[in-house]
Amino acid sequence: MASRKTSDLHPDLEVKANQFVAECQRRNIDILITCTYRSNEEQLTLYKQGRETPGRIVTNAKPGESAHNCVNPNGSPSAQAFDVVPLIHGKPQWDATDPVWQTVGEIGKSFGLEWAGDWVKFKEFPHFELPGFKV
Repeated sequence: MASRKTSDLHPDLEVKANQFVAECQRRNIDILITCTYRSNEEQLTLYKQGRETPGRIVTNAKPGESAHNCVNPNGSPSAQAFDVVPLIHGKPQWDATDPVWQTVGEIGKSFGLEWAGDWVKFKEFPHFELPGFKV
C-alpha cells in the first residue's frame, strides 16, 4: 500500500507539504494526504488501471517515471510528489469542478509546488510535486 507519511517525502518537499497542510487548515480546508511514496509495483498497478484492469486511467507514468517513486541512494523513500483530497463534511471531494480545488491548487503553488491541476495534457488535481522533476 502506498505511503501517506510526509517523512517518506524528499526533505525539501516534506517541509513544503507540512506548510501546505497547515495553510489549508488555517483556511478551514480539511485536507487529507492520500499518497506520498509509491513503490514501482504499486505504480505498475495504477498504470494498468484502465488499460489492462477495470477502472479509469489515473496515471500516464509507468514504474520509475513518477515523482512518487523516488528513493535515496540507500533505498529509502524520497518521493518528490504527494497527492491530496479535500474533505467536505468529512467526505472526500473528488469532483474537480468544486471551487475548493482551485483554492487548494493556489495554496500549493504559493509554496512553490507544481500543481498538476495546471497541466495541459493530463490534469491531476490531487497531485503536487517539486518543480522540475525529471525521470
